[in-house]
Amino acid sequence: MTQDAEFLNWLDGACDELRGIAREVDAGALHGLADELLAARRIALHALGREGLMMRALTMRLFHLGLQASQVGEMTTPALATGDLLLVAAGPGALESTASLMRIARTAGARTALLTAEPAAALGALADLVLLMPARTMARPSSVPSSFTMGSAFEGMLFMMSEYLVGRLAVRMGETEDAMRARHTNLE
Repeated sequence: MTQDAEFLNWLDGACDELRGIAREVDAGALHGLADELLAARRIALHALGREGLMMRALTMRLFHLGLQASQVGEMTTPALATGDLLLVAAGPGALESTASLMRIARTAGARTALLTAEPAAALGALADLVLLMPARTMARPSSVPSSFTMGSAFEGMLFMMSEYLVGRLAVRMGETEDAMRARHTNLE
């Protein structure tokens, strides 16, 4: 087996970049998000584009943990009410369609949480909790070289943060991988 040195060098840079972003994530907000997820009766998750793909992955893992999680826009997503949580990701921090969903959830009595790359995110005013992951996004290009194209650094951080959260939640809930695997679909 031969190794591709260019790929391995890129991977080192990408991991260093994500590590740098992770160092700027507020531990209190991260653990606060875990608390919100555990306290919620029902959880609805939303994001657009590639961020939406990362949120769909988190929705699936929350479901595997035994939490009542669903993706906004799916026909089986229940109405939110008091005791529920709407978790949205919006790297740019200002999306009108996402703002509308957050207002609807708040009016219904649900709590809202925002994952964003923007410290002054307009959507932050509609969130009970904001988790800042200051990565490069489509809306905030940077002159600093990046291992990632366009907004992929934020999307990569979303995936890594999701994996961390699911692992910590599993420990707090006493869930095993066997129990999670038993909730995985068998219709594949």
